[in-house]
Amino acid sequence: MAKINLLPWREALRAEKKKEFITLVCVVLVVAVISAFGWDRLVSSQIEAQDGRNAILKAEITKLEKQVTEIKELKKRRQDLLDRMQVIQELQGNRPEIVRIYDEFVRAVPDGVYFTKMTRKDKQVSLEGYAESNNRVSALMRQLDASYKFTEPNLTKVQANDTLGEDGSRFEMRVKIINTPVEPEVQPENAEGDAQ
Repeated sequence: MAKINLLPWREALRAEKKKEFITLVCVVLVVAVISAFGWDRLVSSQIEAQDGRNAILKAEITKLEKQVTEIKELKKRRQDLLDRMQVIQELQGNRPEIVRIYDEFVRAVPDGVYFTKMTRKDKQVSLEGYAESNNRVSALMRQLDASYKFTEPNLTKVQANDTLGEDGSRFEMRVKIINTPVEPEVQPENAEGDAQ
């Protein structure tokens, strides 16, 4: 006769498989929770580290911007100082130039000519004055033209005036200044006489 097992082995197998399944699901859930928690901690720590780096970068950028502003201000000050130095150098360089101009006027002006007004604008000098005669005005123009400091004397106005005598005149003229780096050497007038 056949043996029949009446024990509920299928249900026991089903219960055992269900228990294994629940255990496996619990293990997977625990591993998933641990993994998620670990991943979250890892990402959070990386975000915090990056935030720290960003804060350091922002602080350094702020310092650099401050330094750039200071450098710009220093460059501006430097340029201002250079501009001032250039103006001072030009003024220092012009000091002897003015003396040379007046010295050359003294050499070029013949006797009997007097200036009442001199006006300089850039490289042009306007002169007003009196002369004992028109010949003296002509001599003044020739001597200014022959000068190393002046060129293009231009007589703009001449009218009779008896301030310096009957033949006297009042004149206005303009003359241009020539830039010369060095004043030419002046030969003594009686150098030839001394040599003989």
